[in-house]
Amino acid sequence: MSALPHVVFVVPPGVHVLDLTGPVQVFYEAATYGQPYQLTYCSYQPAVSSSAGLGLRPLVPFAEVALQAGDFVFVPGLEMEYLRSAAFRQEEAFFAWLRAQQARGARLCSICTGAFVLAEAGLLDGHKCTTHWRRLAELQARFPRVQALPDTLFVEDGGVYTSAGVTAGIDLALYLLEEQHGPLFATKVARELVVYTRRGGAHKQQSIYLDCRNHLHSGVHHVQDWLAENLAASATLETLAELVHMSPRTLTRTFRKATGISINEYTTALRRELAHTLRHNPALTLEAIAAQCGFRNVRQLQRIWSKPTA
Repeated sequence: MSALPHVVFVVPPGVHVLDLTGPVQVFYEAATYGQPYQLTYCSYQPAVSSSAGLGLRPLVPFAEVALQAGDFVFVPGLEMEYLRSAAFRQEEAFFAWLRAQQARGARLCSICTGAFVLAEAGLLDGHKCTTHWRRLAELQARFPRVQALPDTLFVEDGGVYTSAGVTAGIDLALYLLEEQHGPLFATKVARELVVYTRRGGAHKQQSIYLDCRNHLHSGVHHVQDWLAENLAASATLETLAELVHMSPRTLTRTFRKATGISINEYTTALRRELAHTLRHNPALTLEAIAAQCGFRNVRQLQRIWSKPTA
């Protein structure tokens, strides 16, 4: 059995292709940066057709898949006609399998109308959830025990994640990578996919690792990555400019144009955020925190802490 973390994608009849392939690509690209996942595609049919007519096969029977604590199950969106049918409601063996995976400690995630599948299995009873804006009222009416939230990109409640639909599945998958491996890792994967890293209702706290990243300048991204990974170093502007084959003057101008702040302001914000994280470790002294974050001494660290953030 593979020791890799497991992500299982349910492929129901009439699946919406982007709901499925968006999160798939996020977890697939994670391997590029050293965090591979085992990806499995299962269904209650050996082959299905997507809502757009794309055939998908072969698919593993869901009953042959058993997850462990920390693994993921993704249920992408699918056609409402099927979700309203008697055939869908009769898939009790599949619903029981979903409940069993949650009992094992797997985290269940839905994209778009996949929330109807989790709700039919009773997994959203008493919990906050969301789905595509066009289907919110129907979800609430059909399953009165759920709390369907509008204007929400994605939400987690009780270890179950639901998202609004289509590209929101990518946002949810990136958020899960951030939970597992940190914001810098998630940002790298987002850049690989050429998408913005957005946060939804489930994660409102701002982070300098994600702020100032909604640009496509590869050189500035490289400098931002280097700074985040080398905060203890005292890099000069000339050193940073050499990394991206620019003059110091050009880098200074380009960095501010792409991010809206200066290199020094960005570096200070990175150090402040890391220091706030490290201060929760009782094994670290203030001197050790200051050194790891690149501050000259504890006095400088305390002075930065005392300044209000922008």
